[in-house]
Amino acid sequence: MIRLHHCHQTRSMRTLWLLNELEVDFELAVYPFDKTLRSDAYLTLNPVGRVPALEIDGEVMFETGAITEYLCERFPERGLGRMPGDMDRMDWLVWVHFAETISQHSAALTQQHIALYDDSMRSPIVMKLEAKRLEKCYAALEARLSPPVEARDYILTSGFSAADISVGQAIYMARHFAQIEPFEQVSAWYQRITERLAFKASLPPEDAVGLYEKPFYPAWDQPAGS
Repeated sequence: MIRLHHCHQTRSMRTLWLLNELEVDFELAVYPFDKTLRSDAYLTLNPVGRVPALEIDGEVMFETGAITEYLCERFPERGLGRMPGDMDRMDWLVWVHFAETISQHSAALTQQHIALYDDSMRSPIVMKLEAKRLEKCYAALEARLSPPVEARDYILTSGFSAADISVGQAIYMARHFAQIEPFEQVSAWYQRITERLAFKASLPPEDAVGLYEKPFYPAWDQPAGS
C-alpha cells in the first residue's frame, strides 16, 4: 500500500508527479492548506505539519528528496533514477536536491505574498531579493541545459529522469514569482516536461482550491500605505 498525503500546489506535488510517472497504484489523501496539517493525527505522519507524507512499505517518509531517492530505488524498472555506478548518478543527485534550493526561495515568496495576513508584515525588499535569487537558479539551470555543443532536452545527458520532475515541480511554483521567459532553454525544457501526462495528472482539479489564486505575483514597489 502506498498513500500520499498531499496539498495542491505544494512540494507534495513533486511526489505526486513522480508516482504518476512510475505508474504504480497509490492512494491520495488531499488536505486543505490550513491548520489541519497541525492536527495530532497528521503530526504522527509528518512531525512538522507539512506535506508530503508518504506511507509506503509499512513506514512513513516526509522529505521530498529522500522520497524521490527511495521511490526510484524501489521501482528501478521505470528508469527514473540513476543507480550507484551509473555515469549520471552524481548529476542526478545534485539536481534532485537542487529542487529544494529553488523551493526555499519560492516558499519565502509564498509567505510574503500569500501566507502573511497583514500588509504591514510584508517586505518589498524581501520580495525583490528572493525573486532575484530565483532568477539565479534559473540561470544555473539554463547553463546546465546549454552545454557547449547543443542544448539538452533534459537535465541529464541520458534522458528524462526524476531530476526533471524534482526541478520541474520547483519551477512550476517559482514561476508564480519570477518569470522564466527570458531563459530560452529553461522555457523550452519546461514546456517539454509539462506536456507529459503524468505532470498534468498532478495538477489540481479545475474545481479545487489551490495555494495560488493568481498566476503571477510581482514584487511590490513599496510598502503598503506608503
